[in-house]
Amino acid sequence: MRGLTLLLPTLDEAESLASVIGRIPRDTIESAGYRLRVVVVDGGSTDGTKQIAQSLDCETIQQAGGRGKGNGLREAFQHFMQTEDELLVLMDADGTYRPEEIAGFLEHLRPPDVEIVIGSRMKGVIGPGAMTRRNYVGNQILTWLAVVLYSRYVSDLCTGYWAFKRSAIEKMRLNSTGFEIEAEMYTSAVHEKINMTEIPIHYDPRIGQSKLGSIRDGIRIAMKLLKRRFIRQPRS
Repeated sequence: MRGLTLLLPTLDEAESLASVIGRIPRDTIESAGYRLRVVVVDGGSTDGTKQIAQSLDCETIQQAGGRGKGNGLREAFQHFMQTEDELLVLMDADGTYRPEEIAGFLEHLRPPDVEIVIGSRMKGVIGPGAMTRRNYVGNQILTWLAVVLYSRYVSDLCTGYWAFKRSAIEKMRLNSTGFEIEAEMYTSAVHEKINMTEIPIHYDPRIGQSKLGSIRDGIRIAMKLLKRRFIRQPRS
């Protein structure tokens, strides 16, 4: 059995977490030859998210390096590298992504030359009300900027559904603290010549309140793209 970590970043996701975890296709994953570990990295929830995760037998990581998705993911990646697991699937825990699609990520990671699989909402199906027009346009602009700066095609820069081989996480160099982390994973993969591919996914309306600050976070993402274009090895 190959070790597989499913990583769920959370901040006040008590409304959605149990449903997301309950929909994980454990039998399908096990029959494909993987031993599943579900890890919840929590950014300081006050609604009982961490307690729900623990009651569902998830491993929990309480962020120690400050709030922000980037801080949480970087700590969780370090935790992953201390295990013997070979693959990591990253998925937001707000109900927007479908755990049932994990098998597709695992299948596309099978080729030896593929190290990252990105779930593309733009190539897949965006449910009614799942994405505001402003966020859709902003994501398109940021994705276009990334392709122009890095000359490496991607259709959905800001997606929260990724899968990695251990070798990819080992090579990526990241220092993001917030929502710019996905953009930095893309830029680091380009710099380190990590082979990426995309698959279409579904994107559903989130459960609970969105935490994405739209224009402010969009500016941070654009600045990260510009900085990492010229700084290959950021300070940690």
